Order: sequence, then C-alpha cells, then structure tokens
Amino acid sequence: MNEAASPIRPRLAAAGLVLALVAGAGGYGIARWTSHLTDSPSAAPGADAGRKVLYWYDPMVPSQHFDKPGKSPFMDMQLVAKYADEGGSDVPGVRIDPATSQTLGLRTVTVRRGELASSLTATGTIDFNQRDVAIVQARAGGFVQRVYGRAPGDVVAAGAPLADILVPEWGGAQAEFLAVRRPGNAALIQAARQRLMLLGMPSGTIASVERAGRPHNVITISTPTGGVIKTLDVRAGMTMAAGQTLAEVNGLGTVWLNAAVPEAIAGPLRPGQSVQATLAAFPGETLSGRVSAILPQTRADSRTLTVRIELPNRGGRLRPGMFATVSFGGATQPALLVPSEALIRTGKRTLVMLALDKGRYRPAEVQTGREAGDDTEILAGLSEGEKIVASGQFLIDSEASLSGVQARPIGGATPPAVAKPAATATLYETVGKIEQVTANSVTLSHEPVPAIGWPAMTMTFQLPDASIARGLKTGDRVRFGFDRPPAGPTVRRMAQVAGQ
Repeated sequence: MNEAASPIRPRLAAAGLVLALVAGAGGYGIARWTSHLTDSPSAAPGADAGRKVLYWYDPMVPSQHFDKPGKSPFMDMQLVAKYADEGGSDVPGVRIDPATSQTLGLRTVTVRRGELASSLTATGTIDFNQRDVAIVQARAGGFVQRVYGRAPGDVVAAGAPLADILVPEWGGAQAEFLAVRRPGNAALIQAARQRLMLLGMPSGTIASVERAGRPHNVITISTPTGGVIKTLDVRAGMTMAAGQTLAEVNGLGTVWLNAAVPEAIAGPLRPGQSVQATLAAFPGETLSGRVSAILPQTRADSRTLTVRIELPNRGGRLRPGMFATVSFGGATQPALLVPSEALIRTGKRTLVMLALDKGRYRPAEVQTGREAGDDTEILAGLSEGEKIVASGQFLIDSEASLSGVQARPIGGATPPAVAKPAATATLYETVGKIEQVTANSVTLSHEPVPAIGWPAMTMTFQLPDASIARGLKTGDRVRFGFDRPPAGPTVRRMAQVAGQ
C-alpha cells in the first residue's frame, strides 16, 4: 500500500467498529476503540505515551486481566490497555478520548429554555350537524292527494312543498266555525277557532277559511327549514295518521368535522380551542373553526377520541364524507427543551447522555412532555445549561452499559449500590503488594489465582468501602479476597501479611 492511501485505514477501521457496536455484536466499548485505532499501522505513534497502564484485557472477556500486552487467549485479537486515568474518578461515567469522539461524530448540545407551541395534527371527516334537524309530521289523519316529486338527498329551501293531504275531519269543524260567525257572537267564534287549532289546523289555514268563507280541508305540507332531505316517507294515495313522520330535513348552514385524536395525546385539547382544517377537495384553502365538544367515549378498536369541530358551510360546499386534516393550535408555553434525536427510549424509561468535563459521559434518566417539531419538553431530570449528546449517544450508552455505569436518576442522586450477600458471593483469595490506593480503588501486584486461571499480574480492583484499606499504604504486602461482579473485580476484605 502506498503512503497516500494509508490514512484510509483508520477511517475504515472506525466505521467497521461503529457498525459492529450498532449491530450489538461482541460488546466492544467505545473507550476500547481508541486502543484499536492506535494499534493500526497508520495510527500516530506515541499517542498514549506517558499514560500509565494498569493492565490489559480482552474486550470480549473484560473480567480477565493480564499484566502485559499480546494476543487474547480467548479470541484472535490484541489485548486492550486499561489506563490509570480512565478509572479512579469520583465522577461516575465513561471516558472517551477526544480524537475518538471526533471519529465517531459525537455532537453535543446545551439544554435550553424556550417556547414550545401546542400543536397537534389529526384526520377527520365531514358530517351533518345533528343539532340542525327538522322533523315534518302530519298534524291530523288524512289521505295523500298529491306529492311534489321530492326524493332523499334533494337540497330544498325553507317552505318547499312536499305533499297535499286531504283531512276529512277538518271539513266539518270548519263548517261549524263559519256557521258560528254569522250571528257574530264573539265568545262562540273564539271557541270555534280554538277547536280548529286543537285539531292541528295551522293558523294560516284558519285565516284562509275566514277570508274565503268556505271550508278548506286540503293542506300542503312544506319544509320548515332549508337543507337536505334525509328521509321521505310520503307517497301519493297513502293514508296518513296523526303524528306520522313524513320527512326529515337536515340543515346545511354548518357542518361537523369529527376528528380522530389518539387518546395518548388528546389530554391538552379543550372545547373552544381554535382549529385549522384543510380538505382534499379544496387544496390550498384553510378553514377555521372551534372545538365544540370532545365526545366522552373512546373507540376501542383504534384507541382514539372523537373531537367534534363546527365549521361554517357557506354555499353548501362542505359535504358529509369529505376527508380533512385538522391542526389544533394553541398558545406557546415556556419549556425546557432538548432535541428529540438526543433521547434514548428503552421502552421502560427515557435517557439522555450527559456530556461531562474531561471527556466523560454519563446517562441520565429524564421525564419527557410535549413534542413539537424537532424539540421535546423535559419535565424532570435535566437543568438548563447542562450539555447532552445529540448524535452518537447510542454508542456511548452501549459503552456505559458494558462498564456498569448507573444512570443518574430523575432525583439527581446516584442510586445506592446493592451489596451482594456474602453467603452467595464467591470470593477468591491471594497475596499481593499494594502499588497504589485511592478512595475507591486499589492497584495490587498479586500472585496467581489458580481457581480462575489468573497468572501473577498487576491490576486495579474496586474498593466498595474505603475502610477496607484503612491503615494500609503503598508497599504493604497484603492477603485479600475479591469477587467478580459485573462492574469489575472488587476487593471485599484485605489484611496486612505479618512478618514482612
């Protein structure tokens, strides 16, 4: 390979390792990728010069530690170095070399406070306004003499005739009324007029009988309001009974738009809220309306609520059955915002990856609220000004899980570690010399541990309690017992060897 092509190898190696982690194979940690990149022939020599190596390990079997580099006995791959500046920090998290962060394309953003619009979009269909319905009935029994050629679905104006009905009962009552009017007895005339009204005769028909001076027992049934004829049950020659329904007319001055809104996001909706609707029949045109009602029943098959919107229907253009897209507007509200792409949704909780100082990262649990555009509201778990990873956070989360880093809970405190009961923990004992001791770790040059196949080597163990190393110092020869939890080898007891 020529020198001009050699820089391609680190990029190919980095890209291959990213794909391997995303696929979930092998469990490689991001912090370990730096070692792989520096092991390649094209890596800059001396990149880790001056850093103290605690031990080497196989990323496939991280619990096994070795005191020198070489090939792993488990897999055909080079051992990876664990450096002293990667552990022993009081700040929980994982550390990633800045060069590796740049190779992986990590991008951080600052948690900010801004305005979040209350916007929600749903679909719906146009329906008749069921509050604008007129029922046409026969006030008295009779016979249909004539119909006017109407049919269901016809759009009619107010006062449109439907049928002429002959009412025999009205003929005798009208003759008596005319006879009483001749003597001019006001009381009798009023009583006779009242009787005609009780028989169901309209006041206009009574006035017509008075003017004409003769009986008028054929009445024309007409529509009381304009709209569309939904039902029509009158035919020529049929007999009508008093109170029988002849037709049903639905007004078209306003229509309903019934929108199906998922119940999970329907909470903020309120009656009276402004609405913008666009219809496929009228592209480019926006109609304005308001929420008139939110129906109390949820559809079990789709888990949606029906939101009823009343729209004006000028010119009768809006026809039941038309499809519409509805946008529920609302006033903007202040909120703590993060990019939606920064969230890690596990199904049980939602996490973000905090970007700490000195190249350290730690997962944090958050409670999310509304979402609009590319931003999501954070209700709890973050503070304004904190930095989080917006791109590449899933890779760091995999490394944190492999390293046993606990997520910062919403309350902000680190969850207490659950101590493994001594009765169930398997302790391995050996003798070693203290090379370094800190508040939460101890580095020991120890003898072989035949029970688990460890050779003699120098490695760092965790100290769950600083009192375990109380009174001990660098150079002391000690006998210690340790176990191997997922977080790494941990010293459970340690005592100085007498006679040294």
